[in-house]
Amino acid sequence: MLILSLLFLAVGIVLLILRWRKVGSWPVTLGGILAGVLGLLLGLTTFVHVVEPTEVAVPTSLGKVGRTWQPGLHFKSPLTDVTTFSTRPADLDLTGDSTVEVRSSEGGVLFADLTVKWSIDPQHTVELFKLAGSAEAVQQRLVYPDSREIVRNVFARHTSVEGYSSQREAISSEIDKLITARLAPRGILVNGVNLRNVRPSDGLQKAIDQKIAQDQSTAQAEAAVRTAKAEAEKRKIEAESTAAANAAIANSLTDKILLSQCIEAFKAAAEKNPVYASPCGAGGTPVIVDGTKR
Repeated sequence: MLILSLLFLAVGIVLLILRWRKVGSWPVTLGGILAGVLGLLLGLTTFVHVVEPTEVAVPTSLGKVGRTWQPGLHFKSPLTDVTTFSTRPADLDLTGDSTVEVRSSEGGVLFADLTVKWSIDPQHTVELFKLAGSAEAVQQRLVYPDSREIVRNVFARHTSVEGYSSQREAISSEIDKLITARLAPRGILVNGVNLRNVRPSDGLQKAIDQKIAQDQSTAQAEAAVRTAKAEAEKRKIEAESTAAANAAIANSLTDKILLSQCIEAFKAAAEKNPVYASPCGAGGTPVIVDGTKR
């Protein structure tokens, strides 16, 4: 801007000199005046700088870094360069080509998609300027590599199944805490980490499918074994119950009781058969039952 201002001033002076020497006409004079005024206005802008409400700025003059400028109007030297930093939250999307490839504690390959929401701490703007040089460089040189490193380290402490299913929320929370702790001392505020998606590689997915099929087969075999054991136990209990009942009956029956029961049975049968030979006598001698005489 300073060079452009000097250029317009030079053009205006030349045109006015030409008019003074009566080389040009009044339009030349008017053009010289306008060029001079424009050059002065442009020159004045090189002495002021406006910092927007959502920005902070760092001035540098002849290699010397000044203090952070807060939002508002600031006066400066034409030789002062001003670097602005936005204080609005920014999103670092680690998806697509930037997806983080991680390995689980078992060596399985996973792909993690996440978003890191971050912003700069205005009180550390000068330090960030010295470390990176610009807001874009802060993300590329600090937020991006540190986030990827932490994501890999966290997943390396978990199994593949924990990584993409059972412990996903815990892993996301752990990544958030570690990234926040890593970047806070540098003046970078982490407003949240969203672990959006975790998917296994093709090779790992195949191994997972095989393990699931094997687990299902094992479960079916174990269920069959449990069923067979239950049936065998049931038959054993039934056999023991039958044997116990038979033993109780055998111990409770005597010859007299058997003879009495036999006679009673054949008395009932003799009502339909007038004379009936019953083998219920002592020593196997038949007993003649006369149904007509009662």
